[in-house]
Amino acid sequence: MKHPNLKARMIMLLGLMALVQTGLIGYFALQYLTRSLDDQIGQRAMHVAKTIATMPEIVKAVRRSDSTFLIPLAAKLAQKNDALFIVIGDKQGIRLAHPNPEKIGHSMQDDDGDDNAPALIHGKGYISKALGSLGLSMRGKAPILSGQDNQVVGVVSVGYLLDTVSTTISRYRATLLFVILIAFIISVLIAIWAANHFKRAIFGLEPEQIAVLFEERNATIEAVREGIIAVNAKGNIVTINQAAIDTLKLNNELNVVGKNIQDVLPDSELMTVIKSGQAQYDQDTWINQLEVIVNRIPIIQNDQVTGVVASFRRKDDLEKITRKLNDLEQYTDTLRSQAHEYSNKLHTIAGLIQLDARQEALALIGQESEDHQALIELLLKAVSDPTLAACFLGKFSRAKEMGLKLIIDPDSHMAELPPSFPKEHLMTIIANLVDNAFEATLQARGRGGEIRVSMTDLGNDLVFEFEDQGSGISLDEAENMFEKGVSSKKGDEHGFGLHIVKKLTRQLSGEITINPSDQGGSIITLYLPKNSITQEVAPA
Repeated sequence: MKHPNLKARMIMLLGLMALVQTGLIGYFALQYLTRSLDDQIGQRAMHVAKTIATMPEIVKAVRRSDSTFLIPLAAKLAQKNDALFIVIGDKQGIRLAHPNPEKIGHSMQDDDGDDNAPALIHGKGYISKALGSLGLSMRGKAPILSGQDNQVVGVVSVGYLLDTVSTTISRYRATLLFVILIAFIISVLIAIWAANHFKRAIFGLEPEQIAVLFEERNATIEAVREGIIAVNAKGNIVTINQAAIDTLKLNNELNVVGKNIQDVLPDSELMTVIKSGQAQYDQDTWINQLEVIVNRIPIIQNDQVTGVVASFRRKDDLEKITRKLNDLEQYTDTLRSQAHEYSNKLHTIAGLIQLDARQEALALIGQESEDHQALIELLLKAVSDPTLAACFLGKFSRAKEMGLKLIIDPDSHMAELPPSFPKEHLMTIIANLVDNAFEATLQARGRGGEIRVSMTDLGNDLVFEFEDQGSGISLDEAENMFEKGVSSKKGDEHGFGLHIVKKLTRQLSGEITINPSDQGGSIITLYLPKNSITQEVAPA
C-alpha cells in the first residue's frame, strides 16, 4: 500500500490537531461561559430578592397578607429589574403576589419546582435553577424578616428566564465554529509551508526514503574498515562504528552513543575542530594511548559548525602496508637497475664483438661475473638470512646503476635472525640508511663514490655500520636529522626516511648514532637487541 506523501500527511496531521484543539477549547469555553452566565444571573436574582425582602412596605404587607398591595408592586419591581417574575409568599409558602393571578393563594412548592425550606425555616437566601410554572429560570430566594428578633414572615423569589443564556451560548457557538474553520484553513496553509520547508531541508526525500538511506548509511559505516566517530556541536557522540571500538580498544559492552567525547576520548581533539571549524587531514596523533592517522572534518550548516566526523586507522597498520609497498618498490628498482645495467653491459659487449675486440669482451664479461660472484660468495658466507642478503644484493646493483660502489666488509658476520625478530622492520631500516648514504655520497662526490657497510652479531646486539663519503653532518644537524621533514635535500618529499628509521629503531628498543668519518662523510651505527619485539612507543 502506497503511503501519502509528506505534504499530505502534514496537512492531515496539522488539520486534525487544529480541529481537536479548537474543538476542546471551544467545548470548555462554552461550558465555562454557561456557568459564568448562570452564576451572574443567579447573583443578580439573589441581590434583587434580598433588596425587596428588606423593603419596609413589603414586610408590612406580608405580615398583613395584603395581596392587593403586593401584586402591583411585585409587577412593577419585576419590570424595573428586567426580571421574569417576582413571587412573594408568606411564612407558610402561600403565594401573596404572582404574575399569574390564578396562582395566588396556592403553595409556592406546588409547581415552582423548588423547595423554600432554606429560606422559610433556616432564614437563609440561596440560588437555584428550576423549571417552574413560568419555565426554566435562575432564581434567587431571600427570607423576609421582621422585628428585632428577625422572625421569618415570608419569602421573596426573583427569577430570570434562561432563554437569554441559551441565545448567548448559541451566538458564541457560531463564532466558535467560524474560528475552528479559520484555524483549520490556517493549519493547512502552515502545513503546506512547513512541508515545503522540510522537503527542501531533507533534499526532497520522503520519510521512508530517509529510513532506507539511514539503514544504508549504518551498513556502509560498519562495512568501512577505518574507525569512524561523529559528534554534534556539543561534543556528544552520535555515531561510532565497530571498527572504531575495536581500533581504540573501547569497552564493546559500554554504549558510548550520547556521551560526551571528552568523557570517552579526552585526547581526540574533536572539540578543537568544533571551535576552529578547520579540517585536519592525515594527522599523526595518539588517541587512547594508541598511535593513529586521523582525519577530522567539521560539518558546517549555515556557516555554523554543527558537528565533526573523524576517521582514523592504526598507524602500524598503515606502516605495514607502506613497508610492503616499499619492499615491492625496492624489488622493482632492483630488477630495473639490473635490467638497465645488464642492458648497458650487453650493448658494450656487442660493440666490442663488432669491433673484433674479443679479448676485451671476454675480460668485461669475466669482470662482471667476478664482481657479482664475489659479492654473492661474501653474502652467502657472512649473512645467513636470505632476505637480508637479497636486500644488500639489490642495493649493490642500485649502486652500480648510480655510478657508486657499495663495499661490504669481508669480515662481516650476521647469523640467522631470531624467529621472533621483526625482519620487515630491519629491511626498512637498512634500505633507508643505504639509500641515504647513496644520496649523500652522490651529492658530495658524484659518480665513483664509495659506501661501506659492515655488520656483526657478536654479543647481545645486532650491529650495522654505514659509512658514506658525503659532506658530513655537524653535531647540531645530527640532533635534528631524524626529525620528521628534516633533510639536507630540497623539496617537501624529503625528510621522512630517517624519521621512519628512528621510529622503527625505538620500537625495536634499539639505538642509532651518527659520527664523522675519516673520509669526510658520516658513519651511522645501528644497534638492535637480538630479542627485539615490536612495541608501542610515544613519538619523541
